[in-house]
Amino acid sequence: MKYILLFVTTISLWSCDPKQLGQLLETGALSNEEIASGLKEALDLGVDKSVKTLSAQNGYYASIYKIVLPPEAQKVTAKLRSIPGFTNLEEEAVKKINKAAEDAASKAGPIFVNAIKQMTFADALNILMGEKDAATQYLIKTTYSSLYAEFKPVMVNSLNNFGALDYYEDAVNTYNKIPFVEKVNPDLADYVATKALDGMFALIKEKELGIRSDISQRTSGLLRKVFARQDR
Repeated sequence: MKYILLFVTTISLWSCDPKQLGQLLETGALSNEEIASGLKEALDLGVDKSVKTLSAQNGYYASIYKIVLPPEAQKVTAKLRSIPGFTNLEEEAVKKINKAAEDAASKAGPIFVNAIKQMTFADALNILMGEKDAATQYLIKTTYSSLYAEFKPVMVNSLNNFGALDYYEDAVNTYNKIPFVEKVNPDLADYVATKALDGMFALIKEKELGIRSDISQRTSGLLRKVFARQDR
């Protein structure tokens, strides 16, 4: 009898297409630990890609995540273009704030990693079976405030290191001396920190969507096993 069962099982496996067979062999029973570890591994990959991409030379400036000046600052640069010393104000300011964001991004990795470590099994299961960007949204919802609190001081220091804050302050002070203009005083560090974090989360989301939809991006046995459950 056992030989008959073995024969039937073997024939059933042969009748599956390769994708189905791979999922069948890899899925198995998932433990709570495997689900949590798999989701953390996926987020680690997303964070790693985000930090490495954006902290590279011109990681922000030469990408779709390039940070431009806020509308208030653009009013300043438009008024000052004709004043000697401020002809290239906007482009120089943009270069400086993107360089600052690049510098800050290199320090963001441990902050994200610590946040990922706090994920529980219940969180992981909800994320696995949730929307295609559920992991990214989870990070935004549960860690954005603390990440921002850690990230903005780094951004302030980076902006100071590259002279962006002083450069911008000089421009604003000069602008505010122009008669009859509406005075502006935007928090440049807040603006740049927010835009920099937006770019980082966008890249994490991109990696998450890749792992969820493209089996070839599941680069470990654990990822393939965990996300096979989502595929079903």
